[in-house]
Amino acid sequence: MIEEFTPGYVYHKQLVADDELDTLITQLSNSQSYYFLRYSHAVSGICRKLPSERGEIEGQVFNAICEMRWKKHKSGYEVLILSQQKFNLEGFKVLTGNWIICDRDAYWYDPKEARFPKGLTFKGEKNQSIKPEDVSIKQRYFKDSNTATIHFVALTVNENDQHAKT
Repeated sequence: MIEEFTPGYVYHKQLVADDELDTLITQLSNSQSYYFLRYSHAVSGICRKLPSERGEIEGQVFNAICEMRWKKHKSGYEVLILSQQKFNLEGFKVLTGNWIICDRDAYWYDPKEARFPKGLTFKGEKNQSIKPEDVSIKQRYFKDSNTATIHFVALTVNENDQHAKT
């Protein structure tokens, strides 16, 4: 099998304020976006809409273009953006490396397996449950072509995601 790699982009910024994080989430989200938030006591599950109850210690938003991850750090958030598209975002630095990307199919674990103590939920538009097989998530590998090392695996969605049309 021949791997087809295309250019990729990795951006990083520390000490992002709450309001700036909200702006970034809005800016990078689209109709195909999914969200996943981690709290100290639970996880949100994979959601089609950003949950109204926030206060997470870390989270991510992902779509066919990019995945943005954030994690509470001191008085703000540390943010990482893994993208197939160039961005010009104020204060973000390009992470050193000659990044190339490749998308692969992703597979869900059997829900009966105990990987998460309370299971993993999938929530649709109106917080209704959806089936994992209806979520067309893929994996995007970020490889530094100078070292031939994969440094990041991001979540992405199939560009023909059926939920974007509902």
